[in-house]
Amino acid sequence: MSDVSPPPNTPYYERHIFFCLNQRSGGEDCCAQHAAEDGFNRCKSQVRAAGLASPGRVRVNKAGCLDRCAAGPVAVVYPEGVWYTFVDHADIDEIVESHLKNGRVVERLLTPPHLGR
Repeated sequence: MSDVSPPPNTPYYERHIFFCLNQRSGGEDCCAQHAAEDGFNRCKSQVRAAGLASPGRVRVNKAGCLDRCAAGPVAVVYPEGVWYTFVDHADIDEIVESHLKNGRVVERLLTPPHLGR
């Protein structure tokens, strides 16, 4: 076992993306109604395929309500706090390649700041 510790405040993951998969009752609009889980599954498989799925790299997680349903489906990347709205696999692939792999924000997929619940 090594006595070398990572410096304090070193993040466990370089980037962490959360996908809202919330399902609202009563037919209220929510990310789950807009293929959010399909986007999550695609992102997870693309991150693995790119060799990014490990400590120190990228983590893909499910989340409950992120309270931005009007823009759904949504995902947020930390530590940057960048919110994305996506439509299809091409959008997810671009987020993985550009942002999660290379640190470049995908401007065209940014969630408009005024869209909340």
